[in-house]
Amino acid sequence: MIQRIQSILLVLVIASLISSVVFPLGLKANEELKEVAEMSAKETVVKKLVDGEEKVLETKGHIYLFILPLLAAGVALFSLFQYKNRLRQMQLGALNSLIMAGSLGLIVFKYVDLGELIPVTTHETPLFGFWALAAAMIFNLSANRFIRKDEKLVKSMDRIR
Repeated sequence: MIQRIQSILLVLVIASLISSVVFPLGLKANEELKEVAEMSAKETVVKKLVDGEEKVLETKGHIYLFILPLLAAGVALFSLFQYKNRLRQMQLGALNSLIMAGSLGLIVFKYVDLGELIPVTTHETPLFGFWALAAAMIFNLSANRFIRKDEKLVKSMDRIR
């Protein structure tokens, strides 16, 4: 039953989570000092423009921002093939929501922490990776809603018999 709407939404969850790992998450810049801090799922890189060349000042790694979305994508993939057991699918969807909320919370915490690397920021932008993770959460909630609706429909049909 891969053609159900919740299956399509789970595929969108997986695609959004993978794109949140691939694309950058956030950017903070100080135009006066010509410093830029770019945060991705793997690391945060602070660069400074010196004589027309970018010079890397500092690199901070954070592998857990890379692992958590991939873990959530794996749970969504497993949930996609559990269509015969809707209760398990709902449980996996709830677990996936918790993993994604934790991941989003850590990303926001690290994004706010970028202010430590660049003291005065004049330009702050959450980038595509951040919004892809937020979209994955919305797709997951929608998929859970349709799974629950499907389960209620099956239970009501069993009562009629």
